[in-house]
Amino acid sequence: MQTRIVLVGLICCSLVSSVKACGPGRGYGRRRHPRKLTPLAYKQYIPNVAEKTLGASGRYEGKITRNSERFKELTPNYNPDIIFKDEENTGADRLMTQRCKDKLNSLAISVMNQWPGVKLRVTEGWDEDGHHSEESLHYEGRAVDITTSDRDRSKYGMLARLAVEAGFDWVYYESKAHIHCSVKAENSVAAKSGGCFPASAQVSLENGGTKSVKDLKPGDRVLAADGEGNLLYSDFIMFLDRVEAVKKVFYVIETREPRRRLSLTAAHLLFAGQESSPGQVLFASKVRPGHLVYITDGEGHQLQPATVEKVYLEEMAGAYAPLTVQGTLVINQVLASCYAVIEDHTLAHWAFAPVRMSYAVKSLFSPNDPLMVNSTVQENGVHWYSSVLYQIGRWVLDDAAIHPLGMTWESS
Repeated sequence: MQTRIVLVGLICCSLVSSVKACGPGRGYGRRRHPRKLTPLAYKQYIPNVAEKTLGASGRYEGKITRNSERFKELTPNYNPDIIFKDEENTGADRLMTQRCKDKLNSLAISVMNQWPGVKLRVTEGWDEDGHHSEESLHYEGRAVDITTSDRDRSKYGMLARLAVEAGFDWVYYESKAHIHCSVKAENSVAAKSGGCFPASAQVSLENGGTKSVKDLKPGDRVLAADGEGNLLYSDFIMFLDRVEAVKKVFYVIETREPRRRLSLTAAHLLFAGQESSPGQVLFASKVRPGHLVYITDGEGHQLQPATVEKVYLEEMAGAYAPLTVQGTLVINQVLASCYAVIEDHTLAHWAFAPVRMSYAVKSLFSPNDPLMVNSTVQENGVHWYSSVLYQIGRWVLDDAAIHPLGMTWESS
């Protein structure tokens, strides 16, 4: 049965990989225009917070030396598409954390695509000689200074932008001579931010009550929305991810009057945008003040737009990613997608069609058998089907459609 579901999931992904539309609303079938990349300005950094804060690469965790226990955290990078300056002649510039290596390798591909014949060049990687300022992330192998192989400084603003797109957690056009990039620590809670809500998040039930998301059971009827933006009650099927004993960093999105407050992790999808009708979906990490999100009215009968007033980060307990038959969920009175990591709600919903069909069959033939229904639940961790679909997505989708943090929620 599981093999069949995987095969059907692959077919769904292949059939709809060209679909670039989001719901709810009459947005289905609209083509997404290629996004124009804007070079960073000299001395600009993204995100616009200090490097060693929660919203960027996080705090300094201590210098790594060749004799320290943490030296095993570093891995050499022998990518032939990257030029390492290695002025120390020790190979130190090639040593870095796995996260830094992954982002650097991704950036190397982007550089070659942007400028054929040009390669990425690393001038500084891990520092074992104390050449950087106190508490520099270079001492942990979490930072690199980069240029292009032709050392054409007119390219550096775009190089910085490509580094942002490659998923570095902090990028700084630091000097006319190089770009500085850094990443979160491998064990950072901020690095493990997949598509979830905190345990305290509330859903609305068909019987008029509310329930904490952590307490949902298969078959619970919860408030959601259809593809036209109409509110309705939909069956809760299972958790795509469920981790109780964890603290994660959540993006907290607050609206103006009427006041609403929703917390979700960076890679989770939220119906938000700048238009007056809900036809766009964004990663939570892309939502900004001034964007519109969609909330229930005072009666709870229909959706209405509300303006985001502020967005900030907060650490909270628990991580839960519920899936409903509709693929949407009204949580804390704000409409959200059930999906994450891949920035296409419609595609994700199609890909989970086999799960919905399996649930429907079980409910039809064994409506009163809790063992049959509960077999769809992932008790702890990421559901296997989500993991499979993510790997398929990496094969068939453009990297731009996948959140830079990828599926780091697996390691929670």
